[in-house]
Amino acid sequence: MAKSDYIQQNDDAFNAQLQTFSLNIGSYAAVIGLTAAQITGQSDDAAYFDYTLKCMAVMANGAQQWTAWKNLERNGGTPPASGAPVAPVFPAAVTVVAPGIEARFRALVQSIKTNANYNPAIGQALGIEGAVQTGPNLATIQPVIDAVNSGSHVLVKWGWGGNSAYLDMCELQVDRGDGNGYVLLAYDTTPNYNDTQPFPAAPVKWTYRAIYRVGDTRVGQWSLPVSVTVGG
Repeated sequence: MAKSDYIQQNDDAFNAQLQTFSLNIGSYAAVIGLTAAQITGQSDDAAYFDYTLKCMAVMANGAQQWTAWKNLERNGGTPPASGAPVAPVFPAAVTVVAPGIEARFRALVQSIKTNANYNPAIGQALGIEGAVQTGPNLATIQPVIDAVNSGSHVLVKWGWGGNSAYLDMCELQVDRGDGNGYVLLAYDTTPNYNDTQPFPAAPVKWTYRAIYRVGDTRVGQWSLPVSVTVGG
């Protein structure tokens, strides 16, 4: 099954991921062939990212206090019992590292995952296995589409609905009100499609529908039809 990206996007969550890896890698380093330098490098990265976030928190808190104090000084009021804000106290300094902590972590994890001794259980312990994505129900999935006049053509709006990893294309059909019913318009792999058929001289209603495909097979349900009047 497909898995989500194992790297946490939220800064605090990424920090926790780095700390988890740093705390647990010692038990697996020999098994997956990491050197002492690699372990130390990751440990320094983890410590410095944690330090950076803590410094940010100190500065943000200090900024709030001084903003409140500035407003009090300017507009008047009763000062807090603690008086004016004091200089911030930063956490103890750690080894400074070069920019690119996430890139180095990805490269390290990639080398670990190519080791013959690596397995998902080790990855879980180190916090480097992405969550399993179960995907949509392909029996009921249904595109949501729209059709709008855009200059001299119709723009058929469609998207993957967050399921692009599980789908290959979208089949679009059109009924041009000419008695032929629905006919194939396109097999599209990029959301939104320009119908370049020239507009007729007399006004007519064009109706569109869509269904997803995996390989050569339709999956799910046809979209609700959408119509637009063109020509004239």
